[in-house]
Amino acid sequence: MKDVYQNCPVFENEFYYLRQVKKQDRDDLLKVYSDRKAVCFFNSDNCGGDDFYYTSEQRMQEAIEYWDFEYQRSGFVRWAILSKASKEAIGTIELFHRDATDYFTNCGLLRLDLRSDYEKADEIVKILDLILKPTYSLFHCDKIATKAIHEATERIKALKALGFHYTDEKLIGHDGTEYDFYFVLSS
Repeated sequence: MKDVYQNCPVFENEFYYLRQVKKQDRDDLLKVYSDRKAVCFFNSDNCGGDDFYYTSEQRMQEAIEYWDFEYQRSGFVRWAILSKASKEAIGTIELFHRDATDYFTNCGLLRLDLRSDYEKADEIVKILDLILKPTYSLFHCDKIATKAIHEATERIKALKALGFHYTDEKLIGHDGTEYDFYFVLSS
């Protein structure tokens, strides 16, 4: 498979389409990132204090520009999740390869941000099923990790259905902060 940072792949099934986030996704994604019910499920661990709660077009545009900057420097990939039924972006998936001195080394770290009306186990399974298998080769990793807090019952149900298991291991941030509530899928 080609370098994900040279040629960002597109994934689709009958329900969803994943492609790199574009500037024109701003208005749809603003509905996601201004959704108070959704933001509590987003993973902002190790993100320099960003809580991903955006309430203005300007702030959403800045986030999209930053995601593109990170892609250009091979930091991470941010895919828009487009619903084929509603013809709109209903969330994003971020993925990157993580090397560290903790358990989460050689890991594809996945962040899933969904609008609250899509935070349902069956929808999450349909979305993640598109990208899990390619993640191992795209990000040269032997496991995938994602965060799900206790209150994210639908997300946890979906992760378990996909073969993820909860780990007590802590992800250690750049500044030594310990983060928990991670689920892992091994290749």
